[in-house]
Amino acid sequence: MPSLIVGLAGGSGSGKSTLVHNILEVLAGKSVIVIEQDNYYKANAHLSLAERRAINYDHPASLDNDLLAEHVRALRAGRPIEKPLYDFTTHTRRAETVRVEPADVIILEGILVLESRQLWELMDLKIYVDTDPDVRFIRRLERDISERGRTMESVIQQYLTTVRPMHLQFVEPSRRHADVIIPEGGLNEQAIQMIAARLRVIMADAPDLR
Repeated sequence: MPSLIVGLAGGSGSGKSTLVHNILEVLAGKSVIVIEQDNYYKANAHLSLAERRAINYDHPASLDNDLLAEHVRALRAGRPIEKPLYDFTTHTRRAETVRVEPADVIILEGILVLESRQLWELMDLKIYVDTDPDVRFIRRLERDISERGRTMESVIQQYLTTVRPMHLQFVEPSRRHADVIIPEGGLNEQAIQMIAARLRVIMADAPDLR
């Protein structure tokens, strides 16, 4: 049974996680898995910590999209995968992986999932979350300090030197590949209902997913 692939992109702090939660509610009764692009940064254990810290993690070149696309195709074909886990404190992959079983719906989430042709060509529905830059920055600042052990100074420096420039160069232009653009992410109730309607149409056209 082929899976339904939903791509969800948008800038860092745009509200993608909230939207994922709402999509999960819309798809109640279906088996759903979420694959985060953040776990598919390239393995850089061969580099020193200083070298790993210097990598531009907001550039597409930092991501192992070949492996991510391979995993999405495997799940769609009904085969389980060993999903990597990324440690944002040491800036490298963890030794352990997580076994992920196939599901009716696969949500592929990340700031650059619509930048990569090999990813967005796999998707049945492509969504871009569009949120004001100041809101996104505040959310990222709070997250990186509380969840990733970062200092305020390091978050601000990274935002100015890589996050904002890469957003303008790669993330924002990728919205042209989206089927749906949602202002304010998961807080936009009307947009969520529109997505729900679209998902129902797609699933109605795919008998195995009814």
